Amino acid sequence: MAEKGRTLAKRKDKKSEEVTEDLKEKKEEGDKTGNTGEAASPTNGAAADSQNGEFQVEPMELPPFEIITGDRLDPFVFKFQFKNVEYSSGRNKTFLCYLVDNGNDGLLRGYLEDEHAGTHAEEAFFTHCLPHIDPTLKYTVTWYMSSSPCAACASKIAEILKSRKNVKLSIFAARLFEWEEAEIQAGLKILHSAGCKLRAMKPLDFSYTWDTFVEAEDQPFNLWEDCKDNYEYYHEKLAEILE
Repeated sequence: MAEKGRTLAKRKDKKSEEVTEDLKEKKEEGDKTGNTGEAASPTNGAAADSQNGEFQVEPMELPPFEIITGDRLDPFVFKFQFKNVEYSSGRNKTFLCYLVDNGNDGLLRGYLEDEHAGTHAEEAFFTHCLPHIDPTLKYTVTWYMSSSPCAACASKIAEILKSRKNVKLSIFAARLFEWEEAEIQAGLKILHSAGCKLRAMKPLDFSYTWDTFVEAEDQPFNLWEDCKDNYEYYHEKLAEILE
């Protein structure tokens, strides 16, 4: 899928932020002089400009990133990534905890996160976690997400729900991704009209997600001070979008 309150920092559009910083550091290292004060020789991707003799760093081919899946989240990761703050700086990827009940094979539970890959967690769910949908079964799917889907993901999910009437999806999001953008609002409306239940995560949802999807080892979960206020804020904004 293609590439989230008042001025939420962008999440999907900054998928390469960490990699960019790494490249910047590598370039700065290449610009440093040696111990004798002379310019360092070009190596490993550096090439001389034929006109002015300056060395330039050639673009590096980045290693591929994959969707990460697992059974339970690290407690620190959950507390940081799922915190329903108004400004989501540093939270540049999506965490999706899921429950699947088809009434036949028991309850499927787990989580996945997207790195800098082109595939977002929402699409990856249908390719990694639910690749085969039996038309004779009814699927009840619940997602607890660190942030709501981007516009393209919302459209893709809506297409899946329309083509597979036996799949019922509920999405509970800690934060609304770029909710002020018109295309994001349109995507959420399309998703809602396709039968998807959309809701901001309540304080009780955070506690449930902690108990169900986090490797807590009996650690108690204490809600942050403004959790309820932030939920009410996002709940209000989502209601305005979907009305």
